[in-house]
Amino acid sequence: MSLDTARPAPSDQGTLADQVTAALRQAIHDGQYPVHSNLPTEAVLTQRHGVSRTVVREAISRLRVDGLVGTRQGSGTVVLGANPNVPFRIDLDMRGSADHAIYVLELRRSVEAEMAALAAQRRSRAEAATIWRALEAIAQATRQGRDGVKEDIAFHMAIAQASGNPLFPSMLRFLGHLLTDTMHLTRGHEAQYPRKAQKVIAEHTALAQSIQDGDAVAARRAASTHMRNTDTRIRAAMQEHASAAAGDAPRSPARPTPRRRKQETHP
Repeated sequence: MSLDTARPAPSDQGTLADQVTAALRQAIHDGQYPVHSNLPTEAVLTQRHGVSRTVVREAISRLRVDGLVGTRQGSGTVVLGANPNVPFRIDLDMRGSADHAIYVLELRRSVEAEMAALAAQRRSRAEAATIWRALEAIAQATRQGRDGVKEDIAFHMAIAQASGNPLFPSMLRFLGHLLTDTMHLTRGHEAQYPRKAQKVIAEHTALAQSIQDGDAVAARRAASTHMRNTDTRIRAAMQEHASAAAGDAPRSPARPTPRRRKQETHP
């Protein structure tokens, strides 16, 4: 069965619109719908994929944004030629998925170590000061009982700006809600364990200090350590959520039942 005619997979593959978009995109790439040919009508796609017209329209809208299809008067939706300016996109549905949180972290780990090293080599005094202010903002948010996610993202963005490479801050902005989702997960977990929260502060401080010192080796090491420890915290948080959902909250050990002493009888 071709991808286009298959019904959407279970929800772990994303929303219905995600699934229909992926199926149509693959069908176009495979040549099932050649360049200059028409896509089936909304009614046909609705029946074929077992979804509503609203979902089909959303999928076609996404393909149009990607430059894969266009609308011509009297011709419906037409498949276009190769578009050299197709935007980069990440088709992930982050909701409730431990794997996707880990995927985002693995991407960050490969990028942020080099980003921190370049920041140590290229940062200006003003940029170093911005990094420290962002770090203090995280601490202040924590003291005020807030999760500090916005401040945490601002801290990493300040490092990206200090790297001198405009692609680093651009990529962090692109990751957007994916970063927010993973940080909500980890910082919510840290809030329950003060020692873990203090360790995160120490990791951030080491990273900021190495950048201020201009030590690229130490900055790369500090960023890698932070990402590796974040990986551990994400996995721990997901495990706790899974246990709580399954009703496996830790129970207090049962106290042994004291033995009743046999009453002595005297003649």
